[in-house]
Amino acid sequence: MANVQKRALLSVSDKAGLLPFARSLSEMGFELVSTGGTAKLLADEGLPVIKVSDVTGFPEIMGGRVKTLHPKIHGGLLADQANADHMSTLADQGIATFGLLVVNLYPFADTLEGGADFATCIENIDIGGPAMIRATAKNHTSVLPVCDPSDYERVIELLKTESLTADVRRTFAAKAFAHTARYDAQISRWLQSHDEGFPEELSFAGQQSLALRYGENPHQSAALYLTADKRPGIATGELLQGKALSYNNLNDADAAFELVSEFEDPAVAIIKHANPCGVALGDDLYGAYRRALACDETSAFGGIVACNRPLDGAVATAITEIFTEVVIAPNADDAARAVFAQKPNLRLVLTGSMPDPAQPGYMVKSIAGGLLVQSRDAARAERDAFKVVTASQPDETTLNNLVFAQRVAKHVKSNTIVLVSGGATLGVGAGQMSRVDAAHLAIKKAGEAGLDVAGAVAASDAFFPFADGIQALVDAGVKAVVQPGGSMRDDEVIAAAEAAGMSMVFTGTRHFRH
Repeated sequence: MANVQKRALLSVSDKAGLLPFARSLSEMGFELVSTGGTAKLLADEGLPVIKVSDVTGFPEIMGGRVKTLHPKIHGGLLADQANADHMSTLADQGIATFGLLVVNLYPFADTLEGGADFATCIENIDIGGPAMIRATAKNHTSVLPVCDPSDYERVIELLKTESLTADVRRTFAAKAFAHTARYDAQISRWLQSHDEGFPEELSFAGQQSLALRYGENPHQSAALYLTADKRPGIATGELLQGKALSYNNLNDADAAFELVSEFEDPAVAIIKHANPCGVALGDDLYGAYRRALACDETSAFGGIVACNRPLDGAVATAITEIFTEVVIAPNADDAARAVFAQKPNLRLVLTGSMPDPAQPGYMVKSIAGGLLVQSRDAARAERDAFKVVTASQPDETTLNNLVFAQRVAKHVKSNTIVLVSGGATLGVGAGQMSRVDAAHLAIKKAGEAGLDVAGAVAASDAFFPFADGIQALVDAGVKAVVQPGGSMRDDEVIAAAEAAGMSMVFTGTRHFRH
């Protein structure tokens, strides 16, 4: 333990693993200094401990808001022990140095998640802890900052083997600054959550949850980070069985689960490369799955299946008839679990609940030199917002299909045309450079699946810039279209629909997805 001052300051909210760690430090000759509940815990276990108030000569005040913010604490943490002037100043002021700081912070995020009121959340914002962590991280060449209980065993080993190299210390310092940055980001996001618009400064932070084998491609590295957002989904769900989730699994399962959250009736979505192969409603999940699969059984091979109801044995049996990478649902009964257990490589993820498609939030995408931040697309197609712009009026069944089609189109890469009949997709034209090509692709996919487009409805994620897309749908027998409207050629597009006796509905809401 060369060059390590045998004096440690311990002040933790999360006391997991603290006692054996502190006992090891004491056995190595460390003097233990501590605050409040941490000091009491150590003393109750018979460990020699000095209270911070005895070091500072000043009691904890204002309910503990002020206890470590004192020169006799921060001087000992911030002094460069290789600097003679610093050490002389400490000697003049009667301040002793530390070699180790062990701090974790008030559980602000847990308090917030638990539904605490504003005042309680404010009281769970740690001030002294982050100040000590940042001070020590700055001065890591002299004092080692430890803010994660999972590091305790490693720290003991490093001390015993005298392995606290400059690189090791730098790693702990980086982790400490990242820890306080994430903590501050959670607080700032909470305080900003009631503000309108976007703040001048915006912080995002995450904690690594899963190291991934690679990213989108094998030559790319990747990891999953969790944010303070507790939205039910693939990131926070329980992997009940199967191989570790990959980057592409996570991305596709997120797209699938968000899609099925749009529907109140039993719904199934089958996703491949973040686009739906098929989506359907049903009286139960089994019926919905069979109808979703019929849209594009070829593409569904090796896909992701998302359900908005707990899985039962019947739908589980159907899903396992073809190779499926991931199944995600809010829950699964014993019969479903038993069926999936026969396919040990299939990844089964249970989320406990469904996300709210109307919940506000941020979407973030990195670009060179910056971040593009936008609000989540929380708009949902609703019948009462539809504006019929043709003489031909859609009937009740057609309106329901138009709502379903537009909700699916919202989750398909642009440009897209989605063909629907009876609450199930017939063909999906995804990610095309022109809208007419998207229409032709959707028609082609339906034909390849042996599905009849005549009498179907279509949804477009954005307006039709020309009448050619409408004409393609008319030629295929589509009887109704829902689209945002807003093109300078809307009159031409409406006229083409009128001439064919097609019903057309405007929503006024575009759903580009890139």
